[in-house]
Amino acid sequence: MMRVWYDACTGKHVRYGVAVAKRLRELGHEVVLTTRKHPDTVPLARFLNENFIVVGKYSPKSLLTRLRESVRRQLAFCKIFGESVPDVAISHGSVDQMRVAFGLGIPTITTVDTPYADAVHKLTLPLADHIVASKAIPKETLQKYNVKGKIVQFDGVDEVAWIRDFKPLVKYDFGRPLIVVRELEERAVYAKKRFSSIALAKKLTTLGKVVFLSRYRQRPIKDLIVPKGFIDSASLVAQADLFVGAGGTITREAALQGTPAIVVNVFQEQHVNDYLAEKGFPIFKTELAAVFKLAQRILGGKRNVSDLLAKLENPVDVIANIVSRVRVKGKL
Repeated sequence: MMRVWYDACTGKHVRYGVAVAKRLRELGHEVVLTTRKHPDTVPLARFLNENFIVVGKYSPKSLLTRLRESVRRQLAFCKIFGESVPDVAISHGSVDQMRVAFGLGIPTITTVDTPYADAVHKLTLPLADHIVASKAIPKETLQKYNVKGKIVQFDGVDEVAWIRDFKPLVKYDFGRPLIVVRELEERAVYAKKRFSSIALAKKLTTLGKVVFLSRYRQRPIKDLIVPKGFIDSASLVAQADLFVGAGGTITREAALQGTPAIVVNVFQEQHVNDYLAEKGFPIFKTELAAVFKLAQRILGGKRNVSDLLAKLENPVDVIANIVSRVRVKGKL
């Protein structure tokens, strides 16, 4: 039996961690889950009824607050794991976990799906023993970060880990046609180009009911439905008629369930979304000025993509296989 540490920094990572933990526990391993205080993490962990240890918080106000909270979090990890070192550490690019794991000699596995997250990659990929990434991402894109570990690619995307056998857990009744808009993550280090998600959402209200999923604040916005409290994004987009965002996790949660998803073209290297579109999933990338016309055309065009989804490889299988090969602490 291995003692595995999974660190989740955002909502997507929480879902990923729960999927990985479920599989590893079935194989007899012990899994310790950690996360940080973040609008998308703690509520989701509670919703999924999974016990995460909350360590540190998300503080994107400035570079100084980011650095300070990161250092505090690393020190807290040293206290938690310094005397009882895990056999392997897994995350989706957790800078804090990677630094501590490297210092304690813990073998590491990291997953990657955002080539444009340059700052994170500089601080994680050179230290990783194994890098698990969709085959949609060119290997050269990862290798440029002075990678020393093994790159393992799979024929699928990360979201398959929790969407493959997913059934909506909550029924939402916001009206029809239902359009879901996800706010751009403007405070992310990699968000160089920006647009007004609120202005775009308001424009789409002429086509249907618009649910606006805010990242940073939950206040009423005229003409938009801004849910109070936690919303299960995977369940919501399964019931929606259209999703609009900048190409992140919820985009793929929608498309993998057959809901048309529009990607506003603000980030370069959208390899995983292009890959899914080529395989027949309803993902459509366009410039901001063309979103409304595209939305008019594809609204309500849901598809049954179960056959396509079944053909994609589950990254949890890849991760579980790597964990099973850990034989000597400190080596993979």
